[in-house]
Amino acid sequence: MLSFNPKPFVFSAVAMSGPPERKIPTAAENYPVPLSPPLPTISKQIELSRAMTASSNSSIFSLSPSDILYHDDHLIAVNKHQGIYCETLLSSLASQSHELHLANRLDRDTSGILLLTKSHKVAAKLVKAFTEHKVKKTYIALCTGPPPDWEQVTVRSGHGRSKFGAWRVYAASDVGRILPGGSVVRSMETSFEVLSVNGNGSFREVSDSGDEGNVLVVEEKAVKEDGNASEIVVRAYPRSGRTHQIRLHCQYLGISIVGDVKYEGEYEWKGTTHDAHHLHAETLSFAHPVTGLDVMLRAPLPLWATEAFQH
Repeated sequence: MLSFNPKPFVFSAVAMSGPPERKIPTAAENYPVPLSPPLPTISKQIELSRAMTASSNSSIFSLSPSDILYHDDHLIAVNKHQGIYCETLLSSLASQSHELHLANRLDRDTSGILLLTKSHKVAAKLVKAFTEHKVKKTYIALCTGPPPDWEQVTVRSGHGRSKFGAWRVYAASDVGRILPGGSVVRSMETSFEVLSVNGNGSFREVSDSGDEGNVLVVEEKAVKEDGNASEIVVRAYPRSGRTHQIRLHCQYLGISIVGDVKYEGEYEWKGTTHDAHHLHAETLSFAHPVTGLDVMLRAPLPLWATEAFQH
């Protein structure tokens, strides 16, 4: 289990004594080394099956009126379900007279708030707000692993992938370095708070401040503890907008998301096979791109979340 100090800290490697060996470094040796593991072999077949199921369901998908969370002359916010592609949901609304554009995206198996705009101009404003981190978001995740010894923590790391590779966690000090294929390691930051461990705890409202808690600056591979896994519900406050960010940071903390087979999440848990990862885009708050008024959106909790709080 990872332990944290009350102030930011950095893992550092201890240098070996003795004179350094002189050699000319090769190009490969100059690349950053990922600190999270590669994709498990089992994940490829499971992910393929999930993708095929989602594609086949796209032709029969129909959005329910109850899934509309917000609607005005410029915006539509909907509650996306697990196992649905954003493009499928967009197509289901195509019968409306407005030209719709995605202002944000969610992974296929992530449920929760998806925001759409009715014009290119409004879409551009919202995309700019997301890019400049002026949109605040929270997510709820069901995880398994050793009970955290923290109530709140912020993880700061690098994020990237080699050409044709998977997304991985990199050291914070690697931010800006080039990866094979020419992409660059970018910064990634997520704050977490524990809501429940094995049913001990309860749902509580989102913190306005989103306290950082202890700060973990990632510089080396995490050490995972063996033992009986607990069921943990966390709320995540992403401070950046990297692909699979929350999923990667949960994996690094040793509390992978249930069903997230890409990042070591349990495929079978408590006698049940989980055909999707349990991550939910809970809230979204921003200044309306046209009126300037504050907008606060909330998606209802999915069944897996309400059941976790009732244990």
